Amino acid sequence: MDVPKDQISTLLDHGLSISAQFLGSFLVSSSSANAEANPHIKAENLVLLGDALLREKEYRRAMHMYKQALQYNRIIPKQTSASTRSSLSTSNRSSSPNSFNVSAVNENEVKFKIASCHSSLNENKAALLELEGIPSKARTLQMNLLMGKLYRNSRHSRAAIACYRECLRNCFYVMEAIIALAELGVTPKNIISLIPQTPNRGNRGSYDHLDSARWLQRYVEAQCCIASNDYKGGLELYAELLQQFPNNIHILLEMAKVEAIIGKNDEAIMNFEKARSVDPYILTYMDEYAMLLKMKSDYSKLGKLVHDLLNTDPTRPEVFVALSVMWERKDDKRALSYAEKSIQLDERHIPGYIMKGNLYLSMDRLEAAVIAFRGARELRADLRSYQGLVRSYLACSKVKEALYTAREAMKAMPQSARALKLVGDVHASNPDGREKAKKFYESALRLEPGYLGAALALAELHVNEGRNGDAVSLLERYLKDWADDSLHVKLAQVFSATNMLEDALAHYQAALRINSQNEAAKKGLDRVEKQMKGVDPDAPDEDEENEVEDADADVEETELL
Repeated sequence: MDVPKDQISTLLDHGLSISAQFLGSFLVSSSSANAEANPHIKAENLVLLGDALLREKEYRRAMHMYKQALQYNRIIPKQTSASTRSSLSTSNRSSSPNSFNVSAVNENEVKFKIASCHSSLNENKAALLELEGIPSKARTLQMNLLMGKLYRNSRHSRAAIACYRECLRNCFYVMEAIIALAELGVTPKNIISLIPQTPNRGNRGSYDHLDSARWLQRYVEAQCCIASNDYKGGLELYAELLQQFPNNIHILLEMAKVEAIIGKNDEAIMNFEKARSVDPYILTYMDEYAMLLKMKSDYSKLGKLVHDLLNTDPTRPEVFVALSVMWERKDDKRALSYAEKSIQLDERHIPGYIMKGNLYLSMDRLEAAVIAFRGARELRADLRSYQGLVRSYLACSKVKEALYTAREAMKAMPQSARALKLVGDVHASNPDGREKAKKFYESALRLEPGYLGAALALAELHVNEGRNGDAVSLLERYLKDWADDSLHVKLAQVFSATNMLEDALAHYQAALRINSQNEAAKKGLDRVEKQMKGVDPDAPDEDEENEVEDADADVEETELL
């Protein structure tokens, strides 16, 4: 009795892959599907079973079926050469490279499925080998997109660009291809030139096409700005797009990510929260949001975010970076294992490398920190990877390497106050270079007057040079316009160093009113209060608090994972 082949297709169409898999096992073992008499039928049956296995992510088994199918498909001409020749004139030619193939199996599609399996198993070379076996004219949009990704992962940029360009020639709305081309350094003009020409005049569709082309061009320009580290230009273009598409989650997240990179933390948090209010189950860039919450010491929000992410999808790399952020202050080894897991899941996940580098720095594993930040820079040479590298080099007293990296950042981002400040940081690490550092900090503040990082660094430089009055006047001038807890903490530290304890106390308290979780303010306040009572602030404290924070968090997290 025959097994109905069309029913397997129906099951697959309805997403019932397990039932399709069971039925497929009967189909391929059916006596009627004799491999010698009907090898093409056997090939078709094996492809159907492979499709069911692929849906269930049983990649190795699926590949095994597909490869068997190709073997059976290729022996067909020997079996039916006479009938094939007579039917060629009346039947459509298969897209398979085998012109004598009368099977319904499309060899190119089967090769693509094998390549997809290899890709899912991170076997990039094997995946590329399969795809390169498909003639270029026979490659579909999906095939070109996967090839572009694989070439990029293999660092064959020119081949990747060619594949992504081919995707856009077929369909300009392949957003992944636009983003990839921008990140690979292709100019906006070059990308936009691939937009299809306007339809016939007088047609209503032509106006729709023009509107579509306008926002697409803006989007391409924004992506290219960000990829070339022109963060200001990119944010302006995104803001323009947001007016046209209010509450667009993708644009809100892109803006938030860029704002996080350049240190506009409050604006980034606001945009992340807007995106979550529109879609509370969003996972994209939520690890970036977690890092910001940690910087703000907002541990209650951080805990809730991690809980939500674990409930949504505990297999995504963003979730493991967020877990790493949460565990950083409690167990750095556990935090490190989560950061490493995120990279195992996606070897191009930049926040995983950034988090890993920061953890290695805090653990004083400086060479490992350098390797992690280098990994991030190779994927995308953005501000944070440069900052991490400079900090790592300075920590292991490699001043030349730090200066070279900082200058490289400045060349890559000539209009960035943060890149200027980075060069200043390297000069400030050497007493002989403090005058140079001062010039770089002042240049950064001229370029971006509201950049508190440069103001704080300049104040620190004044203190190191014994110019406490200059440090105080600089910080107080900034406090008039920016009510920031870090400014209050720095002022308190300056006052505390000069034994002006009342002033130091007032500023630590002001910092805690702005951010009640500011750890530096808490520790500083405790120290000043002890000094005011005549107690040695460096004497060992017997109280061991904060040991049992979130006692039930471990249990909940373990259950969810």
